[in-house]
Amino acid sequence: MNLDQFVVGVVDDDPHVLESIEELLASAGYTVLPFLSPESFLDAKGFQRVDCLISDISMPVMSGWDLLEAAQAQPSPIPVILITARDEEIVGKTKAAKGARYLFRKPFDGRELLAALESVLTSKP
Repeated sequence: MNLDQFVVGVVDDDPHVLESIEELLASAGYTVLPFLSPESFLDAKGFQRVDCLISDISMPVMSGWDLLEAAQAQPSPIPVILITARDEEIVGKTKAAKGARYLFRKPFDGRELLAALESVLTSKP
């Protein structure tokens, strides 16, 4: 599979996490658009530019849940993978079942994230 045909947006307010995910995805062949906030993703018209979005849940002003809802409201909804460092957000798994394709707890195994991303992208209509 030619992964460089896919563009993945990544939103995380922690620059170290953002850089790590960006490097992981780029090393697997994906084109990555990194953003330090949901607002910058939206300002860049991110939904029109990506095939999948990976987003942290807990961020100031706008959360990953908010981005998930915004993704679902798009004329052509894109798949969303959520990540979190907080145990209490894992309880939100029921909420994630309403739209997020996967929910990962930080720290997560990079191979599992890559497998989930490949699954999401290859199952897109």
